[in-house]
Amino acid sequence: MPHTLRRTITTRWDADSVFAYLLDFEHAEEWDSGTVSCERVTGDGGIGTRYRNVSKFLGRETTLDYEVEKIVPGRNFVITGENKTVISKDTVIVTPSANGGAQVEYRADMTFKGVAGVISPLLSPFLKKLADDTETQLRRTLEAKAAAA
Repeated sequence: MPHTLRRTITTRWDADSVFAYLLDFEHAEEWDSGTVSCERVTGDGGIGTRYRNVSKFLGRETTLDYEVEKIVPGRNFVITGENKTVISKDTVIVTPSANGGAQVEYRADMTFKGVAGVISPLLSPFLKKLADDTETQLRRTLEAKAAAA
């Protein structure tokens, strides 16, 4: 059973800066509540760039290998991560706001494999909490960047 986590936030930080910051997925350590570490493995940040992301979920650390699949400069990007238990296709859409800030939509489509796929309906409340925590941390991080700009 696929799970879709979607959150939208607004920030005072300008859209171009927000887009560049989020596209560099190494910054996930700062804004994603589940990320413990994230490092670029190959590439220059463009399509085909690969990242190794270590996340903590339900008290356990897990590693996902992500690859940037699509970039519409200044607008959106898609990055997909996978390991033996999950595929996560993350889409980030950044839209300029009339006040000079930005609106960010973050969507993660997660498909669990194997035993995790069987028990995935039981994971819904934990995934919702993860999404809520990430929304809060993303908003806080982007607002701190706006204040520093």
